[in-house]
Order: sequence, then structure tokens, then C-alpha cells
Amino acid sequence: MIADSNELFDLRGNVALITGGASGLGQYYTKALASAGADIFIVSRTDKGWKETEKIVSNYGRKVEFIQQDITEKDAAKKTVSNCVNKFGKLNILVNNAGVQIRNNILDFKDSDWLKVININLNAAYFFSHEAAKVMLKHHSGKIINIGSMQSFRAGKFIFPYTASKHGVIGLTKAYADALAPEGIQVNAIAPGYIDTEMTKVLQKNEKRNQEILSHIPENHWAGPSELMGTVIYLASKASNYVTGSTIAVDGGYLLK
Repeated sequence: MIADSNELFDLRGNVALITGGASGLGQYYTKALASAGADIFIVSRTDKGWKETEKIVSNYGRKVEFIQQDITEKDAAKKTVSNCVNKFGKLNILVNNAGVQIRNNILDFKDSDWLKVININLNAAYFFSHEAAKVMLKHHSGKIINIGSMQSFRAGKFIFPYTASKHGVIGLTKAYADALAPEGIQVNAIAPGYIDTEMTKVLQKNEKRNQEILSHIPENHWAGPSELMGTVIYLASKASNYVTGSTIAVDGGYLLK
């Protein structure tokens, strides 16, 4: 018997942990999952966006809890996952969203900048996946959603550590998907295209670069952050139970050219 389509995407009774879920694209992932019925646990380095995010989640009748934590610190993942389970009694969905990008010329890049980007974008995703898997394995179900990028597929001559980290995220997604599939846990990634966010303002303000990007996008516009919401709901829901190890590009066709 085919499940009702509404039931397939229904996240009521689920708890989602979202790194960096109170600002930027992370806030839209929070909004999406709350709108589908999930309760939310957010970890972020500062309390920026907490009040606004709490209001968003509450408007959907869902619960939200926050923890202020640098996710690159030792045992941050263990501490965060433990707090989530203590607050809600479960963890069904992990979204490894937190990320940073640093731009510079090749010879001007600092070692410290490389380490900062790799630690946030890739190492934290590994450690959080590891801790979340421990919880999910007890129930033989769960969803891990990693956030990649167009730079998961392409080069970036001014953003070396970002490109390396986002290639790594896709490899991590595949490895965890392979390991956890027999246990009923799906691991997938979203690769956002060119999205209108604070991180991309520098590109949008560069008239030449902006036009180059637009000419490469068949849909001919920068996406609004809300255009990612349907994909994260799909990957978090029962609708994607037979999808694992995949990376879904939400890019308006950018990778077609």
C-alpha cells in the first residue's frame, strides 16, 4: 500500500539537530524542518538569531532548544548530542550545516585560515556524524544531511580550504552512507548553488563575476534561501528512505554547463 504523500513528508515526532541553525541558510533549514513537524535543537558559536529563530519555530507549534558551543572544540559533538538527547529524549535527524569561507590569493593564505575552514566545514561534520550515529544505531533509523557546495564539484582559486572541505564533505557522505545503510540510516548531502546570502554578497557586488555566474545558470537568477527548503524536508523524511549516499545539487542547472 502506498503511503499518503502528506505522511511521507511528515516529520512530527522527530528531533533535528542543526549546526549553525539560527542564522543564514541554517535558519531556513530550521524553518523547513519545523514546518514539517520536527522539534529542533540548534548549536551555534554565538546566540545570534536565537530569538528570531525561536519565534519562527514556535509559530509552527514546535519546540526549539539552543546550546552555545564552538563546534571545533574537543568533545563539542559529544556534548551537543548528549544535550539534545537529554532535552528531547531522541535524535532522528542531523543537519551538518555550519560552515565558513575565507578568500585570499594563493600565496597569501595563512595556515591558520586553512585549519579554521577545515575544522568547521569538514572535521566538525565528521565528529557530529559520529556521535549522532551512536544514537541512531540504537533504533536502526535516522537521517544525516551534510551541506556541500558547487565547490564540491568545481575548483575555487581563491577559496582553497573551502573547496577542499566541500569535496571532503561529499566523500564523508558516501563513506557514512555505505557504513550505515544496513542499519536503516540514510546519509545524503545538499549542494546549494549560488544562493543570495551574506556569504555571497561579495560575488553579487562584483558586476563582472555576477554576470559570469548568471550566464552559467539556466534559470538565470540567484536562488532565494527558501528554495532549499523542500530538499531538506525530503532528505529528512520517509520519502527518501531508499536514497542514500547521494548529493542533490540545488543549483538552477549550474552544473549542466
